[in-house]
Parts: sequence; structure tokens; C-alpha cells
Amino acid sequence: MTRNVFYRAANIVQLSRFTRLAEPRLLCTQTQAEPLTVRQQNNGIRRITLNNPKKRNALSLSMLESLRGNILADIDSDDLRVIVISAKGPVFSSGHDLKELTSAQGRDYHTKVFQACSEVMTLIQDIPVPVIAMVNGVATAAGCQLVASCDIAVVTEKSTFATPGVNVGLFCSTPAVAIGRAVPKKVAMEMLFTGSPISAQDALLHGLVSKVVPEERLEEETLAIARRVCQASRPVVALGKATFHRQMAQGRDAAYATASRVMVDNLALRDGQEGIRAFIEKRKPVWTNKAEKANNE
Repeated sequence: MTRNVFYRAANIVQLSRFTRLAEPRLLCTQTQAEPLTVRQQNNGIRRITLNNPKKRNALSLSMLESLRGNILADIDSDDLRVIVISAKGPVFSSGHDLKELTSAQGRDYHTKVFQACSEVMTLIQDIPVPVIAMVNGVATAAGCQLVASCDIAVVTEKSTFATPGVNVGLFCSTPAVAIGRAVPKKVAMEMLFTGSPISAQDALLHGLVSKVVPEERLEEETLAIARRVCQASRPVVALGKATFHRQMAQGRDAAYATASRVMVDNLALRDGQEGIRAFIEKRKPVWTNKAEKANNE
């Protein structure tokens, strides 16, 4: 029973809950002349583009709902292997739309905004496929939080990252959840207390991003990583992603116990056994990309 619990956690990832959250909320963005986010998918790679450059791709409630819907669309399809999130214009995202955060909107609306944002950020880590941020420009506040929440972040040399909320009287407490788990504590605290931006190279040094590349190579480098992910077995990646996030929240001994059990679950997968046989036989594996058990199970 324990093995089955871990397996379901990795592959189902509470998708029914996420789907319920996504379906009714898309209505508010469908009447937009220009969609707030644009989704394209090809060869297993889904590209989602933040598409509101006039408002610096602010994470308004409508933007968050649109982003969530595009992440969740057919999330359990075997054809989906990796998601890439990018943005149109010189600003990846400036964070929340401050016009939505005035007292005129009211406490209930403010609560809805931050709940939606938290749902999107946790969703990115809970879905069974890797999510890559492709950043060419400024990412501030919740925009920086979005980068920190992604599994991988490839950025250009001109990209900068900041949590400047303290300068407008709104401390970046929710961005701090993701950023504080991505960079050392003292780096996070300096970013949060001063609001000062850090460069792409400093972001790389401190672990906020994965790779810094020249602007002209951003798409090439990002898609190379995405294609590499597509070469692996979908259920194996799903199991590994879920386990990584789970064990990172545990102490050392509990983390090893969790990871050891999941390694055994991984071996029970048909694709797990196929990969081992292919290695022994010196051939390329032929993945089923299905969460099926091996014949001997």
C-alpha cells in the first residue's frame, strides 16, 4: 500500500483538484481581444507566452487564471512532456498589478489574487512534467517568484531579478516563499529588504536560475533542454519530479527513506525495466510513456 501511495502521488499529482480550479475561471479571459497568455504545443513541448507587454506582463488575477488554464490543459496527456514559460516584450513579468491591490478592490478581492498566485506557483511544482522559465528581461516581485517556482530557468545576460515590494510598502512575502527556497537565506533577505535587483550572473551564482546565455541563443538553449527532457520516459520523470520536491521538504533520514521506496517503485515500472534492459543490450530504450507496471509485478 505504501508503494502505491507514493506512485499515485507522483503520477496523479491531484490533477482532479487542479482541473476543478481551472475550468470555470477561464471564462474571464476568453472575451479578451488579445489573449493574456498564448499556448502552442509541438513534439511534446508546450510553450506558454505571457502576452501583455503593455502592462509589463503583470500577474493580474486574469493573467494568473489564463496561465493556470494553459498549464492544466490536457495535463495528463502522454503527448505533453515539458512546459516552457516565456514572455512577450522586454519585461518577463513585473509581478502583481498594483491597481488590483488598492483598498477600493477590498480585502476579499486581495485574498483571491494571492490565493490564485499561490495556486499557480504550487501547481508548477506539482504537475507531472518539468516546467522551464525562458527569461529575456526583467522579472520582479511575483514575476521573480514565477521564475523561482519553475524547475529550470534559462535566462539572457540582460535579465535582472528583484523583489522591490518593500519600496512601495508591500513586502514581497509570497515571492519570498519560492525565492527563499531557491537561494541562500542571506541573499534572499538582502533582495527582500532592499528591493535592489540582482544580475543574471548573480542569479546564476546564487541558484535562482539554471543557465545564462546570450540573447540570440536563448530559444536554442532552452529548447535543447526541453528536447532532452522529451527523450526520457514521461512516468519516470513524473515520479522523479514529485519525489524530489517531497524529499526536499524532509529531514535527511526521512528523505532517504522516501527516495529509496520510490526507487523501488521506479523499478516496478515497465519503462524502468525497459531502460535497464536497453542499457544492458546496448540499444536505445523504447518508452511506453505509460504508467504501467512491468510484467513481473
